[in-house]
Amino acid sequence: MTEEAKSPSPYGAPMWRRVRHQLLNLPVGIAGFVFAVVLLSVGVGLAVTVVGLPLLAAGLVGCRWFGRLARGRARADLGSGIPEPGPMVVPRSGVAGWVIAALTDSLNWRSVIYCVLLLPWGVLGFALTLVLLVVGWPLLPWAMRALALVDRVLVESLVSPNALAERVRELEDDRGAVVDTAAADLRRIERDLHDGAQARLVALAMDLGLAKERLTEEVTPESMASAAKMVDAAHGEVKLALQELRDLARGIHPAVLTDRGLDAALSAVAARCTVPGGVKVHVELGPDGARPDSAVEGIAYFTVSELLTNVSKHSGARSATVDVWRHDDRLMLLVQDDGAGGATTRPGGGLAGLAERVGAVDGVFLVESPAGGPTSVTVELPWRTRATRA
Repeated sequence: MTEEAKSPSPYGAPMWRRVRHQLLNLPVGIAGFVFAVVLLSVGVGLAVTVVGLPLLAAGLVGCRWFGRLARGRARADLGSGIPEPGPMVVPRSGVAGWVIAALTDSLNWRSVIYCVLLLPWGVLGFALTLVLLVVGWPLLPWAMRALALVDRVLVESLVSPNALAERVRELEDDRGAVVDTAAADLRRIERDLHDGAQARLVALAMDLGLAKERLTEEVTPESMASAAKMVDAAHGEVKLALQELRDLARGIHPAVLTDRGLDAALSAVAARCTVPGGVKVHVELGPDGARPDSAVEGIAYFTVSELLTNVSKHSGARSATVDVWRHDDRLMLLVQDDGAGGATTRPGGGLAGLAERVGAVDGVFLVESPAGGPTSVTVELPWRTRATRA
């Protein structure tokens, strides 16, 4: 429920914030108009000189600041949910790069238009508000709503973030998260190979080399027994190395996920979980047996796997559940446990890493974990990735 809906009177706090907004539009409009016209006119007039274009760029950046002020005022006074745009993208370092970025940024030019239009609108709104405050009290709440609507249209159409630019920025962030995740996975694979299977294979080669030396020496019952022990030890190392390689391959992309899908793969993960009461898995992807994209399946599998690992290690839970279902074109995951709670997505933590991996495919990652439990993690993934839909 909005604050205005809670207010018992049309003359409540929301109306007075609109009045404040209209009265402040005039001084802010005067300052913005003078700044934009003077600085940009001088910049354009001196464009043929060395200082002209940098001065013009500075004027555009200053108008961008007025746009930021407008968004803040709209959120505070008008209840607008307009977000803040990302920083101005400077493709190359140096003054020249900054000037080019300022001159080609669409938000800067839209902020100039806003600064110019705010003055006449501010004069009209200021005069009308004063008249209503003096002689038009009965009409004041409804007039303020109408004026606030025009203000919101101006702000949201002129100084709101460009949808395409914001999408590009999101994709760049997602690309960074994917690259970081891939690099971390590569380092983990290299470490596991170096510390696990590679070390065992080195030990295997040494044992077989010693056994070969014993067999090439004078054959005696003692040398044969010693060689047999070395071969037996080498056989044990081979089995351990194979097991570690299978575990590593499962960590990269399990064969059961490719062959049989999420239901079988998540059931296998749940069977390995050490929660005392076990993990119940319910997967319902529709009667047609359709499967999401392989990339989405992989993210879902590793997300559930990591979450169940956290449940085993940190939660102290006695039982857990995993529910997976399809809702329209989204794949939904819900992992719950009855542990101690307190899980958070703090920067650098495991849950933050999962959230970045999910966000890289336009997914949603939500954690509800009050102190004392229970913990509930909801994950929403696209059924098809953007590349597949295209």
